[in-house]
Amino acid sequence: MDNTKVSATGSITSKDGTIIGYRQLGSGPAIILLHGAACSSQLLMKLGTTLSDAFTVYIPDRRGRGLSGPFGDNYGMQREVEDLEALLKKTDAHNVFGHSAGALISLHAAFALPSLYKTALYEPPLDIDNSILKLESFVPRFDQELAEDKMAEAMVTFVKNFARYFDFRAFLLSLLPRFLLAGMLMQFMQIEAKIVKGDEVPFRELLPTFHFDHKLVVEAKGALEKCKAVRAEVLLLGGSKSPSFLKHPLDALSNTVPHVERVELPGLGHAAPINSGKPERVAQELRRFFL
Repeated sequence: MDNTKVSATGSITSKDGTIIGYRQLGSGPAIILLHGAACSSQLLMKLGTTLSDAFTVYIPDRRGRGLSGPFGDNYGMQREVEDLEALLKKTDAHNVFGHSAGALISLHAAFALPSLYKTALYEPPLDIDNSILKLESFVPRFDQELAEDKMAEAMVTFVKNFARYFDFRAFLLSLLPRFLLAGMLMQFMQIEAKIVKGDEVPFRELLPTFHFDHKLVVEAKGALEKCKAVRAEVLLLGGSKSPSFLKHPLDALSNTVPHVERVELPGLGHAAPINSGKPERVAQELRRFFL
């Protein structure tokens, strides 16, 4: 985890009985960090550690991952909001940061939960013009490959149709022929699975969870009108290098949410909040907004 330390782990029970585990760091006012698609709490540890001198930071594994229980029946946005509500009650937190799919959940929580006072959203994939759902049109093929236990092929489909838009290394890899890329990615997953530590989750276990984050994007389409009822203060964050289909939702939200501020971070992209991005730069904005 690159010199980060977890001071504690804990868990809460959500409304449907699912256990939601979390990592806890630091001291001060409580803040919850929600990770994005095909991720888990471990990828927000650098951000959490940077904030831990000013906040008590809680980083849950969203359901279906790591420390938490399964997705369960009737999975959807309501389940995610219930999970967050249970954690807000347990921790007496009123501040939430969400990245990507985690930001989409935080947005829905902002008009559903009165106990949420402030939320910072980093590029929520709220489909405004069908561009995000068009991008994710590969998901049926991806799901079929996973169902047939073709993990390497599914990862190739993911890289060529999705990851290439968010990471330059992934873009370069996406140019390779499928058969060659499949072999390279399988080797990567085998090596990575051997070096993960403790309760960290290997990527081969995180990849299939993308199916469920896609369900959230589908469900959230058309939710922009509801955002007029958001009572919380909202900080919209994004990177100048992020693709245009992630800037469109920020444009729309900045003109819809009542109490809103928007900040674009120069030179950063969609991965800025995670360990391999620039979490210290994101943390600067979160400190300013939440303190």
